[in-house]
Amino acid sequence: MLSSAALRKTGSGWEFANEEVLEDFVEVHLQSLLGLTVIKRQFTVNEQRCDIIAVDENKRLVVLELKNGEDRYVVQQLTRYYDALLEHKPFADRVDYDQPVRLIAIAPKFHRDNFTDRKYHGLFFQFLQFAIVPDEEKLYLHFKDVDAEHIARVEITYREQYSNETLSEPPRLLLKFMQECNETEREGVLSVRRQILGCDRRVKELTDSSSIKYGFGKNKLIAEFRFDARRNSPAMFLWLPLPRGYNNNKILARMRIWTNWEIVTDTGYIRKGIGIMVNEDEYKVGMVSPSAKLMPDTSYRALGARDKFLNDPAYRKNYVMNNLAFYVSKYGRNYRHGSPLAMSITYYFKIIGKSDEFTSLERIVNLALESRLVKL
Repeated sequence: MLSSAALRKTGSGWEFANEEVLEDFVEVHLQSLLGLTVIKRQFTVNEQRCDIIAVDENKRLVVLELKNGEDRYVVQQLTRYYDALLEHKPFADRVDYDQPVRLIAIAPKFHRDNFTDRKYHGLFFQFLQFAIVPDEEKLYLHFKDVDAEHIARVEITYREQYSNETLSEPPRLLLKFMQECNETEREGVLSVRRQILGCDRRVKELTDSSSIKYGFGKNKLIAEFRFDARRNSPAMFLWLPLPRGYNNNKILARMRIWTNWEIVTDTGYIRKGIGIMVNEDEYKVGMVSPSAKLMPDTSYRALGARDKFLNDPAYRKNYVMNNLAFYVSKYGRNYRHGSPLAMSITYYFKIIGKSDEFTSLERIVNLALESRLVKL
């Protein structure tokens, strides 16, 4: 879970950069704010996705829906979650379903329709209005129950995210990379660009003949776009904590991100170049460039097998299966001489000690931004 929240200044004060940042922060501080213990984040049941599922000290189920702006349909959403949860009764070992379920909506402002819907509803809904309140040189998140006027608060450790209104046009090379992209891919690339350039005024966009890099100079990078000719689409790299326990994640490494531009599936340490993803019998191995070493004193050139590896599935399968000791497989083995080359994103979060319940691209980019900012 990220340790600081991305906030933006507005004309009247401060706001969370987006709803996911709000959820991240509330999840971390739910115990101190409301005395609740989180069971699951972004939990899907009956095709209904609940923001946060929690329990109180008496094992009573609590369902929380969070909004970063005014929304008129929050009562309907919570009703659908309530119905799906009672039908399936998940987490039965931690929840007492004989007790009534608590339904909580959290928002900066509640549309009047929410109060009308609640007035004529058979269930009770608790409305908590939040605000970011300055106090001397600090900022606090305030929760106010609109009925009881009870207030809880917690200090916000934050980093300022700047507006993208004055963002320059994307460089020509990036536009070239996106020529063959569909609309989802193009918007995904541009959204990541906005997120990175909007995080800090000092972030620079650096273009060379084959890539676009983002960072605080050439030696303090955050992200990179290159073109993957095999996939005919842009490839994205982020400088993320190196997943080796003995360095306490202090080293940032160039990690390729495999994504549909909404959810991240895998990440792999690729020192330079593009890298490829090999899928054989559910094993995922991110191979580095042909001239780079795959194993101690062993390279594609030494093996004389580059073309065979790329074109012969039987040979590739045998090669991968015989060398799993050098990679991270689904069983979590680490390459003892360096960073794991590839792994699922959920396993990556596990070994660096962060929650793996929500693997959106936006969150992974936030991790890269925060990891770099704390080193400046």
